[in-house]
Amino acid sequence: MSWFESFVLGLVQGLTEFLPISSSAHLRLTAAFAGWHDPGAAFTAITQIGTEAAVLIYFRKDIVRIVSAWFRSLTDRSMRSDHDAQMGWLVIVGSIPIGVLGVTFKDQIEGPFRDLRLIATTLIVMGIVLGIADRLAARDEVGGKHRAGKERKTLKELGVKDGLIFGFCQAMALIPGVSRSGATISGGLLMGYTREAAARYSFLLAIPAVLASGVFELKDAGEGHVSWGPTIFATVIAFGVGYAVIAWFMKFITTKSFMPFVIYRIILGILLFILVGAGVLSPHAGESAG
Repeated sequence: MSWFESFVLGLVQGLTEFLPISSSAHLRLTAAFAGWHDPGAAFTAITQIGTEAAVLIYFRKDIVRIVSAWFRSLTDRSMRSDHDAQMGWLVIVGSIPIGVLGVTFKDQIEGPFRDLRLIATTLIVMGIVLGIADRLAARDEVGGKHRAGKERKTLKELGVKDGLIFGFCQAMALIPGVSRSGATISGGLLMGYTREAAARYSFLLAIPAVLASGVFELKDAGEGHVSWGPTIFATVIAFGVGYAVIAWFMKFITTKSFMPFVIYRIILGILLFILVGAGVLSPHAGESAG
């Protein structure tokens, strides 16, 4: 991988990680369109450490509060009813699905799941799901009520059941094209949470999963499957760009609809199907990469 490729891919990672359009799909598609080798699941996982570092800094006050309360709750029973302590447990519970499924389907994630036809399908299908969830949220915001007649939920109402559902939604992002934030935010909106609550828990939930995945994949870099220099460079680029994007996105969702992302996903998925069907792109473009 050249330094120019690592710069572009780091930029793409930072721009797309927090938007509901799938960073893994865009890394895969950028390489395919440019005629480069597929950067691979290991490169994706490691550069995501950069964007998650941006999450750690952006949500540093929340994270310090949650971690502190969680540790205190281990020895102080009175702390176990504290919301921050409970959030610590809920992040752990919500991380279980992606941990189990990530290890179970590791070979598929690094192989068949990177087929461009599958990516096109997930872009369109999950785009439609996000659109439906967004419409329901918009309708409820106008009326101020959820479908059951209740106000939309905040994170203070998050329990183990919903935490696990969030977790399974996040696990769907193991398939390129799904989008970690898109899947978890869609799940949250469909369960009746506010946009801000769904997005905030989505980002907090991603921290242990992404950091663990990145550390796990570091062994591939050590075995020569990933170039150290360009990969570190891309990770730094992803961090800087990712921080700016997350700051913008958290403000955007408070007043704006997700429909621009829905339309983009569907158009990109259809375009990808057309290009693969016309033979312009091979569904396995670049997969022979080292």
